[in-house]
Amino acid sequence: MNLLFDFTVDKATNTICITREFAADLDLVWEVFTKAEMLDQWMGFKGFRAYTKELDFQEGGRWLHAMITPENVAFWSLAEFIKIDPKSSFTTRNSFCDENGNPSTTNFTSSLTETSFKAGTGITTVQIVKKMESLEQLEKFIANGGFKEGTAAGYANLDKFLLTLVTKTNS
Repeated sequence: MNLLFDFTVDKATNTICITREFAADLDLVWEVFTKAEMLDQWMGFKGFRAYTKELDFQEGGRWLHAMITPENVAFWSLAEFIKIDPKSSFTTRNSFCDENGNPSTTNFTSSLTETSFKAGTGITTVQIVKKMESLEQLEKFIANGGFKEGTAAGYANLDKFLLTLVTKTNS
């Protein structure tokens, strides 16, 4: 199945927009984006693993997680939940941090991110709009490289993970 993956950088609005289709129903796609035990199964790219230290999926809650390299080096991120519209969208403020969620003094960026979900027939479309604080921060974020590739790899992992979940559900 050929699933849509669109990745656009808009320097005029300091945004990255990602649209991706998944071959699963809305309920399941919502679950894999909002539950720690599922997020840790698919996030990241080859050789890396995701680790959730805490996830409190409610408005005012937060998700403190790390991407861990093959050398066991952790890169920490914090998503603070601002607004949640169940099975429709959630908005977060995302930033780099230390293992306790304290803002990073060495990493440079934060963003306001809206993740929305739209059900179709056998397909769920997820759209992520990541708005950076400035053009300078957007350019630094994309200059590091790997964000588009890492996102695509994580979604390829998610495709495989969803297939195992759909197979279990249909057994």
